[in-house]
Amino acid sequence: MKPDFELNFRPLFALARVLTLVMLLLIPLQIVVFVIAPPPDTVTGFFDLFQQQPFLGLLSLDFIYLFNNAILVIIYLAIAVLLFREKPVTVLLAIVLGLIGIACYYPSNPAFEMLALSNLYAQALPPDQPLYLAAGEAVMAGYTGTAFNTYYVLNAIGLLLFAYTFLRSPGFKKSIGWWGLASGVLMIVPSSAGLVGMIFSLTSLIPWMVFIALLMGVFKKAAAEPAV
Repeated sequence: MKPDFELNFRPLFALARVLTLVMLLLIPLQIVVFVIAPPPDTVTGFFDLFQQQPFLGLLSLDFIYLFNNAILVIIYLAIAVLLFREKPVTVLLAIVLGLIGIACYYPSNPAFEMLALSNLYAQALPPDQPLYLAAGEAVMAGYTGTAFNTYYVLNAIGLLLFAYTFLRSPGFKKSIGWWGLASGVLMIVPSSAGLVGMIFSLTSLIPWMVFIALLMGVFKKAAAEPAV
């Protein structure tokens, strides 16, 4: 029985295509920032950086990822719509885990908390400054704590489920699934896991960028198709 209404997801696919391009530009920008201006390794260093160059301080604490993860929500939704008819249960698990992971990321990011503490530290009398240093240490501990690791692992699992569905779907190129699978496997190790985690994290960006670049073509095609 044909429904008496049309489901028009073309605007979603068009938006996802544009935002995917934005993400492809933001990821190299974040890498360049870290290479040119490596973040401090102490709370005092961050406080000093925020006083001298506040925006660089924000960038050093993954300010760009606040936008990247908002974009990721739209990309996940577009992927879920594309794949839902293929494997609905797998796609539902992937989108739920991915969105929970993204929701965990935002409270883990300390960029604006550190900016506020830096200002308070700079204005405080010397006897009071250790209080703000201790607060900064607590905030930075959460930066790579439970919420961040949950975000990382759940998104890796969600990506693996999406990649598996692409591989099992005859309507899509297998290369999309393989690149997504490669990125998801590398993301299993959180970037907070020392040097190994950092290597895995940076390496995962290569297949991830290829994966979303391929998705741009898929979104373009889907945005041009009639509503169903």
